[in-house]
Amino acid sequence: MTRADLLDKLGGIVGARHVLTAARATRRFTRGFRYGSGPVAAVVRPGSLVEMWRVLNVAVAAGRAVILQAANTGLTGGSTPWGEDYDREIVLVSVMRLKGVHLIEEGRQVVCLPGATLDALEKRLRPLGREPHSVIGSSCIGASVLGGICNNSGGALIQRGPAYTEMTLYAEVRADGSVALVNHLGLDLGDTPEEILARLERGDLPRPAPTDAWASDREYATHVRDVDARTPARFNADPRRLHESAGCAGKLAVFAVRLDTFESETETAVFYIGSNDPDELTEIRRHILTRFDNLPVAGEYIHRDAYDVAARYGKDTFLFIQRAGTDRMPALFAAKARMDSLTERLGLGATLSDRLAQAAAALAPAHLPARMNDFRDRFEHHLLLRMGGAGIAEAREYLSALFPSASGDMFECTPAEGTAAFLHRFAVAGAAVRYRAIHAREVEDIVALDIALRRDDREWVETLPPEIDGKIVKKLYYGHFFCHVFHQDYVVARGHDCLALEHEMWRHLDRRGAEYPAEHNVGHLYHAKPDLAGFYRSIDPTNSFNPGIGQTSKCAHWH
Repeated sequence: MTRADLLDKLGGIVGARHVLTAARATRRFTRGFRYGSGPVAAVVRPGSLVEMWRVLNVAVAAGRAVILQAANTGLTGGSTPWGEDYDREIVLVSVMRLKGVHLIEEGRQVVCLPGATLDALEKRLRPLGREPHSVIGSSCIGASVLGGICNNSGGALIQRGPAYTEMTLYAEVRADGSVALVNHLGLDLGDTPEEILARLERGDLPRPAPTDAWASDREYATHVRDVDARTPARFNADPRRLHESAGCAGKLAVFAVRLDTFESETETAVFYIGSNDPDELTEIRRHILTRFDNLPVAGEYIHRDAYDVAARYGKDTFLFIQRAGTDRMPALFAAKARMDSLTERLGLGATLSDRLAQAAAALAPAHLPARMNDFRDRFEHHLLLRMGGAGIAEAREYLSALFPSASGDMFECTPAEGTAAFLHRFAVAGAAVRYRAIHAREVEDIVALDIALRRDDREWVETLPPEIDGKIVKKLYYGHFFCHVFHQDYVVARGHDCLALEHEMWRHLDRRGAEYPAEHNVGHLYHAKPDLAGFYRSIDPTNSFNPGIGQTSKCAHWH
């Protein structure tokens, strides 16, 4: 099929104005949030699930590869083209017009359509006293619910584990090239694909039948407590959690997922712990995971250097959330992206918005609580521990007997201090990017790793070899301490090869027995390890969807 004929057919399905071909119109879809870009035959924006089904069938029949894209907020380039060396044209299908969220079981579960965002789901559940898998994380940049499932994303909430479900409605391309719809939602929605999809979209859902299928990782709370295991608690390529849409990274076309929701904690307390001895924090982690009756809600680690960089370069993020709330963050990120696109086209570069925000934040008064800043001066390592319900008394009794110690101390936060502590931890995540924008002349780029250490690893503080350390301007260490998942952002000095440096880092991590990536998935930056690559081939035997992911073949039929 010629490109002209293909575009004509696609326009007949979704309307010509939702088939984008001009470079300016497709830019925001074909360029990744941090990495990735490449040409496409068209960006198609279906307005219904039935339209999405028809688009997929036309594109596959026409011999084109398909990339399914939701919010395009991935950090490893996994939802955009990657270069120009594909063996056929790409049709990029943006699903963000398909935003439905349907409650079932009185809100104890939800069915989310492809364009539903974590932010929208959180708002829908809040009046019910319930929460989705992840809060104040990916939700703040407008990430999609399905993106989290397809990438086995992590999250900061210890009891909930990685995003996971076994109940999905998806399309697959089978070995003979046919497109088939598979309904594993546990909901009888009809017999034909278009009947099933139309009924689902309008929310005409039957009473769920009894099922043993999981809509979340029910084992994780037990799994994470095994602190003597020689494997990580969670990582993207974990074979335990590769199942159909879960971990598929766009190798299936997902129309809907069915997920558990979680009861909101009505009473929480935050304990702020500082120490100059990492072994002290290790013992706290091991004691709480093995001996407490109640798992923490969250336990976040920040190194002093990350604290400092975030205090300066994440200040505007902190103040915006503090004053406007997380609900407005997706709109802020979208506005920033539009401004960066405009200034880049005008020859002003893509960092003007960062420089303006940084200048405005510098005029604001100091924003972090005095007790936090005092701990910053006294201690290198900071642990933020949020407990809920009966766990509050457990933590209070244990930590009060432990501190003050020769190398550390703690305090129980006021509500305002607890909010500030976790907001500051959230601000760390974007601080390296802001630092790069402000210091572009001295900085080559950022090498951003998220790693999962073995659950039994006591040597979690990294010591880099001098030949690596000398190439780095700033090192930011932070992460989900009780899951032993760490984010490590390295701001690389001008003149050094970031890709070569990242590969040096991988060899260093391999020697430590770490798994990576832990929660951002392989995208196009990482090699998919054998189990993950085998999973991709098994669910997409013709390599029709998202070819090249995990640095696998970009060619049809995996040639």
